[in-house]
Amino acid sequence: MEISELRALLTPEGLKALDELGPVDEVADVARIVSRLRAAGHSPELVSAAVGQARLRTKAKGKFGDFAARMLFTRAGLEQATRLGVAARHAQRMRRAGVTRVADLGCGIGGDSLAFAGAGLDVVAVDADEVTSAIAAYNLAPLGDSARVIHGTAEAHVPVEGDENQAIWMDPARRTAGHSETRRVSSDDYSPPLDWAFDVASRTSTGIKLGPGHDRDSLPVDAEAQWVSADGSVVELVLWTRALARDGIRRSALVIRGERSHELTAGADAVDEPVRELGAFLHEPDGAVIRARLIGDVARSLDAGMLDERIAYLTSDAAVTSPFVQSFRVRETMPANPKAISAVLKANDIGSLEIKKRGMDVDPAAFRKKLALRGEQTATLILTRVGDQRRAILADRVPTAG
Repeated sequence: MEISELRALLTPEGLKALDELGPVDEVADVARIVSRLRAAGHSPELVSAAVGQARLRTKAKGKFGDFAARMLFTRAGLEQATRLGVAARHAQRMRRAGVTRVADLGCGIGGDSLAFAGAGLDVVAVDADEVTSAIAAYNLAPLGDSARVIHGTAEAHVPVEGDENQAIWMDPARRTAGHSETRRVSSDDYSPPLDWAFDVASRTSTGIKLGPGHDRDSLPVDAEAQWVSADGSVVELVLWTRALARDGIRRSALVIRGERSHELTAGADAVDEPVRELGAFLHEPDGAVIRARLIGDVARSLDAGMLDERIAYLTSDAAVTSPFVQSFRVRETMPANPKAISAVLKANDIGSLEIKKRGMDVDPAAFRKKLALRGEQTATLILTRVGDQRRAILADRVPTAG
């Protein structure tokens, strides 16, 4: 969105037109709506802004729920924004640490600040981009004096050190500048720069949000690193420092499913359990557990071992599961070739099949087309390597614990 479009949108006429559009998703809907708005006499800037925002609001519902219907977005800002439920948990951590004020340096569209202020924290939200900071101000306006937005750089608005009730939140921009078509950049080009962010965090209680695949070797050794997954997807890595880092914890996997959450913590990476033969159960660790390198701790809780030392599957004979894994009851194994698999599927009357793979260069959709699926039953097929062999494991999902 350009500044001219934002100015056209932030008028009574523009906001009314946007609110009246409701959800907009399909391309056919967009063409019809644009024609209707232009015929009603609206300017090209207002039409472009309103339709663009309506589409972004529709897409944003997955992150912001019903709040999305009254928010404004940029495409890049929405992509990087923290899910509201995850941000609320970050706010709870700050409150537990005694924090009452937060400086959100690089606030984007204001998603994190929305959660912080909603939890009763006083927020100063800063963004260097004029359009983005204006959108953040709009999104935070219902919170009144609890949230103040500043158009400026993170470097120029670092709070004074030494205030135990003050914390900093940073979500460095990981894409090129702009509001729509942007691309990811290397960590050397984050804004604000990571070296600067890490230096600030070493002196002031800080949370720094990074991509979940960030290079672990570059993380500060004195920070708590928390990988977060939401409904099966690893969505972020957060570094917590000083008062926001918990004593004795340097690795954490936070697993969120719906409204419930479970956390696994440790003082360091966990040692893996030895490899063992495939047992009665196969366990797939949550992605946050894998990123945090806490697979060994989960394995010990399940009396399980590694199926292969290079692949993140666990196996056991005990009929137990955990919130940190998806468990499968093994039916049988076979070579990972379509002919052998199809014979087993036919013998088990399997017509509906979930295909998972790890450690094999296979396209599950293309592989499915090679299989004979004509039965009445359902199952899961797991394609993986066990030592030097390519194996297929036919299994049934076990209900997730917790």
